[in-house]
Amino acid sequence: MTDKRKNIKKSNVTSLVLGIAIVVLVNVIATYLYTRVDLTAEKRYSLAPATKKLLKKLDDIVFFKVYLSGDLPPGFQRLSNETREMLDEFRAYSDNIQYEFVNPSANTSDKDRNDAYRLLVERGLQPTDLRVNKKGSSSQLIIFPGAMVSYHGKEIPVQLLMAQLQEDPNKVLNNSIQSLEYNLASAIKNLTTKIKPRVAIIQGEGELDQMETIDLQKGLSEFYGVDRVTINHRISSLAIRIKTDTAHDALINRYRAIIIAKPTKPFDERDKFLIDQFIMRGGKVLWLIDPVFASMDSLQKYNTTMGIPNDINLEDMLFNYGVRINVNLVQDMNALPIPVKTGMIGNQPQFDYFKWWFFPVITPSGNHPIVNGLNAIKTEFVSTIDTVTAPGIKKTILLETSPYSRTVNAPALIDLEILKKQPNERMFNKGPFSIAVLLEGEFTSSFLYRIPPDLAGNPSLGYRAKSKKTKMIIIGDGDIVKNQFHFSQGYPLPLGFDQYTKQTFGNKDLAMNAVNYLCDDSGIISVRSRELKLRMLDTAKVAKQRFFWQLINILLPILLIAGFGIGKNRLRKRTYAAPVRKS
Repeated sequence: MTDKRKNIKKSNVTSLVLGIAIVVLVNVIATYLYTRVDLTAEKRYSLAPATKKLLKKLDDIVFFKVYLSGDLPPGFQRLSNETREMLDEFRAYSDNIQYEFVNPSANTSDKDRNDAYRLLVERGLQPTDLRVNKKGSSSQLIIFPGAMVSYHGKEIPVQLLMAQLQEDPNKVLNNSIQSLEYNLASAIKNLTTKIKPRVAIIQGEGELDQMETIDLQKGLSEFYGVDRVTINHRISSLAIRIKTDTAHDALINRYRAIIIAKPTKPFDERDKFLIDQFIMRGGKVLWLIDPVFASMDSLQKYNTTMGIPNDINLEDMLFNYGVRINVNLVQDMNALPIPVKTGMIGNQPQFDYFKWWFFPVITPSGNHPIVNGLNAIKTEFVSTIDTVTAPGIKKTILLETSPYSRTVNAPALIDLEILKKQPNERMFNKGPFSIAVLLEGEFTSSFLYRIPPDLAGNPSLGYRAKSKKTKMIIIGDGDIVKNQFHFSQGYPLPLGFDQYTKQTFGNKDLAMNAVNYLCDDSGIISVRSRELKLRMLDTAKVAKQRFFWQLINILLPILLIAGFGIGKNRLRKRTYAAPVRKS
């Protein structure tokens, strides 16, 4: 009996030592071999390869100061928790990620609290004003759903709540959570990029001027070096000549991308040739084209105007690349209201707001990184786009009008009198129409068989008949990147803000995403296409079965524990009960 006990004791000690050795060995291996397993269907806890690469290259501390703390409503508390988890994911790949969560409303003094709010607004964070109901009373709550990110003395704001007009709050919150990785990683990339790529806003052919695109230029300057460039037949406007080992110098692009925003004058063939060869060398282009000229200025004076074709001599180039911008205007029942004078009271004019069919409000519905989760886009006198055959070119529709839309061909009479009429829904059933298209691939030169005679045979031009892999975006509205001006004081307003409805649309985000997609070599913007499914509870079923599930949650654990205890007690009695001795 003694030998048997010794063997059991020896076996137990051996198992204990072996178990400890395995645990130690696993921990040692884990310090050198890092891995994680994400079992969610949409891999919501897995970072994109581009994000991991960015984090592993960090050489110093990136600090996130997140202003989502304190007594928050449930939705914002969820956003706060998800932000913390995302930053923890970042820290798993880089020790240089640090963060702090702060409650900007923690100050008890009204003056100190308002000063803190003012400072955050000046630094670029936008507040959200909520009315919260608690215990039968309501109170006003100001929340700053954003963060300040700093690195090497530089600091930028990051908005964490992606506001969307006329969207369910749960969907807005879900889209904000979907965008967390991109927004946070994009901030890191912006701060850590030592040499910014350069982009050019083309001018000289009646394009939007500097004041009309000042907010776009301000937004782009956070990521890029931005120049305003007049081509004027100069090769050096878009290209740099470099020395090579061959007899002739080579040309490389001066800019990663160019923006052509609402030209109103025809391009001549030389400038078109230089743009074409910029594309052939791998350059990217954001085309914002109005094929129909129409102005609200005339309408405000005379209540009527004409939409006339606007010949800018780019149709052949765009057709060659794979699109045709139609010479028409879209009318859409989902439109932006405009103020219309309806009478006078004394000396004061009275205005009412009517939906102006020529200003469609576009709700992005695709999951492409450029438009995924974007707020509604406001447009002015927008035209439709058709795709045409272009070998080797991938075409992606980015924006479409609503199904309740139609087109009118130019020349077209534009009269405010239509606002007095009730729209006939049977006439507004031709949509949706494409108004923004992405083209990707290897483009054929628009000058393949028609190089201007004075340029033909000039080896210094480095003519290319086929492009490198590149991409371009065409939008049938030049005003989509134009900021409004305050109607009385005249200063420029933020891009996308409409001073009449007091709503901020997603125009700036669209423009930034478009340029980021065109210029992005790291692949970070691809994170924006991630989709997290919104798994909502059936509220009717919850209300109906509430008591049943509460009862299950309370009683089931108690019954399980009681059953386990009773079963274990009986098992012990059966195992250790002394055997009955027979006399």
